[in-house]
Amino acid sequence: MTHSARLAAAGLTLPEVAAPVGSYVPALRYGDLVTTSGQLPFVDGALQATGIVGADGGVTAEVAAACARTAVLNAIAAAASAAGGIDAITQVVKVTGFVASAPSFVGQPAVVNGASDVLTEVFGDAGRHARSAVGVASLPLGAPVEIELTVAVKP
Repeated sequence: MTHSARLAAAGLTLPEVAAPVGSYVPALRYGDLVTTSGQLPFVDGALQATGIVGADGGVTAEVAAACARTAVLNAIAAAASAAGGIDAITQVVKVTGFVASAPSFVGQPAVVNGASDVLTEVFGDAGRHARSAVGVASLPLGAPVEIELTVAVKP
């Protein structure tokens, strides 16, 4: 089954690639790799949620995991755009997930699982990847999660 067919079977669609708000590109191809810039959980131009994960009155781990799902769909869209389409992606190589976390929050891996689960859902075995899940004090625009993606592509 193709990646685009798996995406459709999962009931998922790739969003339009967000225009950069600074001096960078959404994704860059170099040889047989595409690396994305950090992608936020934007839905129709607005952040899905804002705040710090694990803080009193902040974002729950479950909401943050849903944001990671959204952010990785944005990352897939950016990578696919640079690769020549989603079916040109041959392997997800690395995911880096940043989670805006309260000092006592230690569930970053569970939050970033939201992104990892989408990748294996869409790419099957080619979605298995190396990963880092990092807690940070804050993220751009108050986003709770930011996802970066590196994929291998067809030559």
